[in-house]
Amino acid sequence: MSEIQRPGALYRQVTAAIRDAIATGEYPPGTLLPSETQLIERYQVSRPTVRNAVAALRAEGIIEVVHDKGSFVRGTPTPVLTIDRTVAPSSHGTFTAGGASDWQAPEAPSVYRTKTTAATGPLLGLREGEALFGVDRLFADATTGTRLLHQTLIPFATADGTSLANHPDIEPAAIYALLAENGHSLWWSETVGARMPLPDERTTLQLQDATPVLEPLRVTHGTNDQPLILETLRTSADAAQLTYRITPEQPRKLRAVRS
Repeated sequence: MSEIQRPGALYRQVTAAIRDAIATGEYPPGTLLPSETQLIERYQVSRPTVRNAVAALRAEGIIEVVHDKGSFVRGTPTPVLTIDRTVAPSSHGTFTAGGASDWQAPEAPSVYRTKTTAATGPLLGLREGEALFGVDRLFADATTGTRLLHQTLIPFATADGTSLANHPDIEPAAIYALLAENGHSLWWSETVGARMPLPDERTTLQLQDATPVLEPLRVTHGTNDQPLILETLRTSADAAQLTYRITPEQPRKLRAVRS
């Protein structure tokens, strides 16, 4: 018997005990958890406490409840979709931006005007409240059905004097080429994070409960390392993984220092 100590929230203690049993292999992935009655007897708690614990484990994505069958331990998913994040220039001044092999666009891009926030402003080297063009795109991989949200933020200062001022919704690779044509020597930085989705993101990406999103943030830099545009990608962390090509940087030349 694994009797639960009474201080603290009781269902949280039961949740932790079952979680530990799963982590130690007592309940391997794919196995059926004990019934409510068995859990009540094991932990000496009430039925509502057990149900709250099971609900908490389900919200964490540790178990999956199947109607009329019970609660099953979820395995660690293996991503089935690899998204190439490499940017490759050509000798003709164009760029190829890596991605999934076969994306489809269920709807047209959404173009709007917005402003920098406390999060996006520093990435673009701008103060909060600066004017931007925003372009949102939704893609779906034809093979796996995995969905992807892509956002491009273009400062007015970047678009000024270019065709982006009238057509900010051109593809990112075409934006890279346009910026290069305007004299920028481009390079990219990317930061990858993961977080729980907002309700509208979960609906649009068709995510299961307790599934996090991968969120790489890509900044395109130009002359004097100036940030030019910001791209954000959001997709299922369960279904997708990212891949990059890493190349060595040229060593910086040291300047002579006069004494």
